[in-house]
Amino acid sequence: MSQHRPSILLLLAAALAVGLADSLAPAAAEIPAIASRQRNEKKVFTDAEIVEGFLKTAFGAEYHLAGRVDRIRKYDRPVRVFADGNRADRKAQLAKVVADIRSKVQHLDIAMADDSEAANVVVKLVRDRELYRTIATFYGQERAKEIRTSLDPQCLSGFRKNENYEIEHSDVILTVDNGDFVFLDCAYEELLQSLGPINDTATVPWTMFNDSVSMGFFDVYDQYLLNLLYDPRIKPGMNVQEVKAVLPAVLTDVRAWVAKVNHLE
Repeated sequence: MSQHRPSILLLLAAALAVGLADSLAPAAAEIPAIASRQRNEKKVFTDAEIVEGFLKTAFGAEYHLAGRVDRIRKYDRPVRVFADGNRADRKAQLAKVVADIRSKVQHLDIAMADDSEAANVVVKLVRDRELYRTIATFYGQERAKEIRTSLDPQCLSGFRKNENYEIEHSDVILTVDNGDFVFLDCAYEELLQSLGPINDTATVPWTMFNDSVSMGFFDVYDQYLLNLLYDPRIKPGMNVQEVKAVLPAVLTDVRAWVAKVNHLE
Protein backbone atom coordinates (compact mmCIF):
# COMPACT_ATOMS: atom_id res chain seq x y z
CA MET A 1 0.00 0.00 0.00
CA SER A 2 1.23 3.49 -0.64
CA GLN A 3 0.81 6.86 0.97
CA HIS A 4 -1.93 8.17 -1.28
CA ARG A 5 -4.27 5.26 -0.67
CA PRO A 6 -3.65 3.23 2.45
CA SER A 7 -5.34 -0.14 2.53
CA ILE A 8 -6.57 -2.00 5.56
CA LEU A 9 -6.50 -5.75 6.06
CA LEU A 10 -8.55 -6.93 8.98
CA LEU A 11 -8.26 -10.52 10.07
CA LEU A 12 -10.97 -12.58 11.75
CA ALA A 13 -10.39 -16.21 12.66
CA ALA A 14 -12.71 -18.27 10.42
CA ALA A 15 -14.82 -15.19 9.76
CA LEU A 16 -15.00 -12.28 7.35
CA ALA A 17 -11.75 -10.38 7.10
CA VAL A 18 -11.66 -6.68 7.57
CA GLY A 19 -8.86 -6.72 6.67
CA LEU A 20 0.67 -10.17 -19.95
CA ALA A 21 3.07 -12.86 -20.37
CA ASP A 22 6.52 -11.32 -19.88
CA SER A 23 5.59 -7.67 -19.40
CA LEU A 24 2.82 -5.39 -18.27
CA ALA A 25 -0.18 -4.89 -20.53
CA PRO A 26 0.49 -2.24 -23.21
CA ALA A 27 -2.11 0.14 -21.77
CA ALA A 28 -0.34 0.13 -18.39
CA ALA A 29 3.11 0.40 -19.92
CA GLU A 30 1.98 3.58 -21.68
CA ILE A 31 1.24 5.31 -18.38
CA PRO A 32 4.27 7.57 -17.79
CA ALA A 33 4.35 7.07 -14.02
CA ILE A 34 4.48 3.30 -14.48
CA ALA A 35 6.92 3.35 -17.39
CA SER A 36 9.42 5.44 -15.42
CA ARG A 37 9.19 3.10 -12.44
CA GLN A 38 9.79 0.09 -14.68
CA ARG A 39 12.88 1.71 -16.19
CA ASN A 40 14.34 2.37 -12.74
CA GLU A 41 13.23 -0.84 -11.08
CA LYS A 42 15.78 -2.65 -8.91
CA LYS A 43 15.98 -6.28 -10.04
CA VAL A 44 18.99 -7.70 -8.22
CA PHE A 45 18.57 -8.79 -4.60
CA THR A 46 20.51 -10.89 -2.14
CA ASP A 47 18.97 -13.97 -0.57
CA ALA A 48 18.84 -12.12 2.75
CA GLU A 49 16.92 -9.18 1.22
CA ILE A 50 14.32 -11.50 -0.30
CA VAL A 51 13.91 -13.61 2.83
CA GLU A 52 13.57 -10.53 5.02
CA GLY A 53 10.72 -9.16 2.92
CA PHE A 54 8.99 -12.52 2.77
CA LEU A 55 9.04 -13.10 6.51
CA LYS A 56 7.91 -9.54 7.24
CA THR A 57 4.92 -9.64 4.86
CA ALA A 58 3.81 -13.27 5.12
CA PHE A 59 3.64 -13.18 8.94
CA GLY A 60 1.86 -10.64 11.11
CA ALA A 61 -0.93 -8.34 10.00
CA GLU A 62 -1.20 -4.61 9.45
CA TYR A 63 -4.40 -4.57 11.47
CA HIS A 64 -6.33 -7.55 12.77
CA LEU A 65 -9.23 -8.11 15.11
CA ALA A 66 -8.88 -11.75 16.10
CA GLY A 67 -6.99 -14.91 15.33
CA ARG A 68 -3.30 -15.75 15.26
CA VAL A 69 -1.10 -13.94 12.76
CA ASP A 70 2.08 -15.98 13.27
CA ARG A 71 1.21 -18.54 10.61
CA ILE A 72 1.35 -18.71 6.82
CA ARG A 73 -1.97 -17.82 5.23
CA LYS A 74 -2.61 -18.61 1.57
CA TYR A 75 -5.09 -20.16 -0.85
CA ASP A 76 -4.75 -23.91 -1.21
CA ARG A 77 -7.08 -24.09 -4.19
CA PRO A 78 -7.59 -22.30 -7.53
CA VAL A 79 -8.31 -18.59 -7.18
CA ARG A 80 -11.12 -17.10 -9.24
CA VAL A 81 -11.67 -13.34 -9.35
CA PHE A 82 -14.98 -11.61 -10.09
CA ALA A 83 -15.20 -7.92 -10.91
CA ASP A 84 -18.40 -6.39 -9.52
CA GLY A 85 -19.07 -3.00 -11.10
CA ASN A 86 -20.18 -1.06 -14.15
CA ARG A 87 -16.92 0.27 -15.60
CA ALA A 88 -16.00 -1.94 -18.54
CA ASP A 89 -12.60 -0.25 -18.89
CA ARG A 90 -11.66 -0.97 -15.28
CA LYS A 91 -12.87 -4.56 -15.60
CA ALA A 92 -10.60 -4.98 -18.62
CA GLN A 93 -7.65 -3.52 -16.72
CA LEU A 94 -8.35 -5.81 -13.77
CA ALA A 95 -8.46 -8.84 -16.06
CA LYS A 96 -5.01 -7.88 -17.40
CA VAL A 97 -3.70 -7.51 -13.85
CA VAL A 98 -4.97 -11.00 -13.00
CA ALA A 99 -3.42 -12.44 -16.18
CA ASP A 100 -0.12 -10.75 -15.35
CA ILE A 101 -0.12 -12.21 -11.83
CA ARG A 102 -0.95 -15.65 -13.24
CA SER A 103 1.97 -15.48 -15.67
CA LYS A 104 4.45 -14.40 -12.99
CA VAL A 105 3.58 -16.75 -10.07
CA GLN A 106 4.46 -20.30 -11.00
CA HIS A 107 2.26 -22.32 -8.68
CA LEU A 108 -0.74 -19.99 -8.44
CA ASP A 109 -3.84 -20.91 -10.45
CA ILE A 110 -5.62 -17.56 -10.73
CA ALA A 111 -8.08 -16.38 -13.37
CA MET A 112 -11.21 -14.26 -13.81
CA ALA A 113 -14.65 -15.70 -13.08
CA ASP A 114 -17.85 -14.92 -15.00
CA ASP A 115 -20.02 -14.58 -11.89
CA SER A 116 -19.63 -14.06 -8.18
CA GLU A 117 -20.85 -17.55 -7.32
CA ALA A 118 -17.84 -19.04 -9.08
CA ALA A 119 -15.40 -16.63 -7.41
CA ASN A 120 -13.48 -16.73 -4.13
CA VAL A 121 -12.08 -13.22 -4.68
CA VAL A 122 -14.70 -10.53 -5.28
CA VAL A 123 -13.48 -7.11 -6.41
CA LYS A 124 -16.01 -4.33 -5.82
CA LEU A 125 -15.49 -1.41 -8.22
CA VAL A 126 -16.92 1.82 -6.80
CA ARG A 127 -16.73 5.56 -7.27
CA ASP A 128 -14.64 7.43 -4.75
CA ARG A 129 -17.75 9.11 -3.31
CA GLU A 130 -19.29 5.66 -2.74
CA LEU A 131 -16.29 4.22 -0.94
CA TYR A 132 -17.30 5.01 2.63
CA ARG A 133 -20.83 3.71 2.09
CA THR A 134 -19.43 0.52 0.58
CA ILE A 135 -17.06 0.02 3.51
CA ALA A 136 -19.99 0.45 5.89
CA THR A 137 -22.00 -2.13 3.94
CA PHE A 138 -19.14 -4.61 4.21
CA TYR A 139 -17.98 -3.99 7.76
CA GLY A 140 -20.64 -1.99 9.59
CA GLN A 141 -20.93 1.71 10.47
CA GLU A 142 -18.69 1.71 13.53
CA ARG A 143 -15.82 -0.11 11.88
CA ALA A 144 -16.21 2.00 8.73
CA LYS A 145 -15.95 5.16 10.82
CA GLU A 146 -12.77 3.87 12.45
CA ILE A 147 -11.26 3.00 9.07
CA ARG A 148 -12.15 6.38 7.61
CA THR A 149 -10.82 8.33 10.58
CA SER A 150 -7.53 6.47 10.95
CA LEU A 151 -6.59 5.70 7.34
CA ASP A 152 -8.86 7.51 4.86
CA PRO A 153 -8.26 4.73 2.32
CA GLN A 154 -8.80 4.75 -1.44
CA CYS A 155 -8.88 0.94 -1.60
CA LEU A 156 -9.13 -1.97 0.81
CA SER A 157 -8.78 -5.73 0.92
CA GLY A 158 -9.24 -8.52 3.39
CA PHE A 159 -9.88 -12.23 3.63
CA ARG A 160 -11.34 -14.95 5.80
CA LYS A 161 -9.48 -18.14 6.57
CA ASN A 162 -10.33 -21.47 8.14
CA GLU A 163 -8.78 -23.16 11.16
CA ASN A 164 -6.02 -24.56 8.93
CA TYR A 165 -5.05 -21.02 7.83
CA GLU A 166 -6.26 -21.69 4.30
CA ILE A 167 -7.82 -18.56 2.80
CA GLU A 168 -11.40 -19.28 1.77
CA HIS A 169 -12.61 -15.92 0.47
CA SER A 170 -11.22 -12.43 -0.19
CA ASP A 171 -12.94 -9.08 -0.69
CA VAL A 172 -11.27 -6.17 -2.47
CA ILE A 173 -12.70 -2.66 -2.86
CA LEU A 174 -11.19 -0.45 -5.59
CA THR A 175 -12.12 3.10 -6.60
CA VAL A 176 -12.48 3.61 -10.34
CA ASP A 177 -12.27 7.39 -10.71
CA ASN A 178 -8.87 8.34 -9.28
CA GLY A 179 -6.89 7.82 -12.49
CA ASP A 180 -5.16 4.91 -14.18
CA PHE A 181 -2.05 4.91 -12.01
CA VAL A 182 -3.95 4.84 -8.72
CA PHE A 183 -6.30 2.15 -10.03
CA LEU A 184 -3.49 -0.14 -11.18
CA ASP A 185 -1.41 0.58 -8.08
CA CYS A 186 -4.38 -0.35 -5.89
CA ALA A 187 -5.36 -3.35 -8.01
CA TYR A 188 -1.95 -4.99 -7.84
CA GLU A 189 -1.37 -4.39 -4.17
CA GLU A 190 -4.84 -5.29 -2.92
CA LEU A 191 -5.16 -8.38 -5.10
CA LEU A 192 -1.73 -9.62 -4.04
CA GLN A 193 -2.36 -8.91 -0.36
CA SER A 194 -5.71 -10.69 -0.57
CA LEU A 195 -3.71 -13.81 -1.50
CA GLY A 196 -1.87 -13.86 1.83
CA PRO A 197 1.02 -11.37 2.30
CA ILE A 198 -1.15 -9.27 4.56
CA ASN A 199 1.42 -7.40 6.62
CA ASP A 200 2.68 -4.02 5.45
CA THR A 201 6.23 -3.09 6.37
CA ALA A 202 8.03 0.25 6.39
CA THR A 203 11.46 -1.38 6.66
CA VAL A 204 11.64 -3.05 3.22
CA PRO A 205 12.08 -0.37 0.53
CA TRP A 206 11.49 -2.56 -2.54
CA THR A 207 8.02 -3.95 -1.89
CA MET A 208 4.66 -2.44 -2.78
CA PHE A 209 3.59 -3.60 0.70
CA ASN A 210 5.30 -0.48 2.05
CA ASP A 211 3.26 2.66 2.65
CA SER A 212 5.84 4.85 0.93
CA VAL A 213 6.11 2.74 -2.24
CA SER A 214 3.78 3.07 -5.25
CA MET A 215 4.44 0.77 -8.19
CA GLY A 216 1.47 0.32 -10.53
CA PHE A 217 2.90 -2.97 -11.82
CA PHE A 218 4.05 -6.37 -10.55
CA ASP A 219 7.67 -5.66 -9.71
CA VAL A 220 10.44 -8.27 -9.55
CA TYR A 221 10.89 -8.06 -5.78
CA ASP A 222 7.23 -8.79 -5.09
CA GLN A 223 7.31 -11.60 -7.63
CA TYR A 224 9.92 -13.21 -5.39
CA LEU A 225 7.64 -12.85 -2.37
CA LEU A 226 4.54 -14.29 -4.05
CA ASN A 227 6.43 -17.15 -5.64
CA LEU A 228 7.90 -18.08 -2.27
CA LEU A 229 4.46 -17.99 -0.68
CA TYR A 230 2.82 -20.12 -3.36
CA ASP A 231 5.53 -22.74 -3.65
CA PRO A 232 3.92 -26.06 -2.60
CA ARG A 233 6.56 -26.55 0.09
CA ILE A 234 5.30 -23.46 1.91
CA LYS A 235 2.03 -24.65 3.44
CA PRO A 236 -0.83 -22.87 5.20
CA GLY A 237 -0.38 -22.95 8.96
CA MET A 238 3.42 -23.13 8.92
CA ASN A 239 5.20 -21.08 11.60
CA VAL A 240 8.39 -19.07 11.08
CA GLN A 241 10.78 -21.87 12.03
CA GLU A 242 9.06 -24.37 9.76
CA VAL A 243 9.26 -21.91 6.87
CA LYS A 244 12.93 -21.12 7.51
CA ALA A 245 13.73 -24.83 7.30
CA VAL A 246 12.54 -25.11 3.68
CA LEU A 247 13.28 -21.58 2.43
CA PRO A 248 16.80 -22.20 1.06
CA ALA A 249 15.63 -24.92 -1.34
CA VAL A 250 12.48 -23.00 -2.26
CA LEU A 251 14.40 -19.80 -2.92
CA THR A 252 16.77 -21.57 -5.32
CA ASP A 253 13.84 -22.68 -7.46
CA VAL A 254 12.06 -19.33 -7.16
CA ARG A 255 15.15 -17.48 -8.32
CA ALA A 256 15.31 -19.62 -11.45
CA TRP A 257 11.62 -19.00 -12.21
CA VAL A 258 11.72 -15.24 -11.66
CA ALA A 259 14.85 -14.97 -13.78
CA LYS A 260 13.16 -16.90 -16.57
CA VAL A 261 9.93 -14.92 -16.74
CA ASN A 262 11.74 -11.57 -16.46
CA HIS A 263 14.64 -12.44 -18.78
CA LEU A 264 17.16 -11.70 -16.05
CA GLU A 265 20.79 -12.70 -16.35
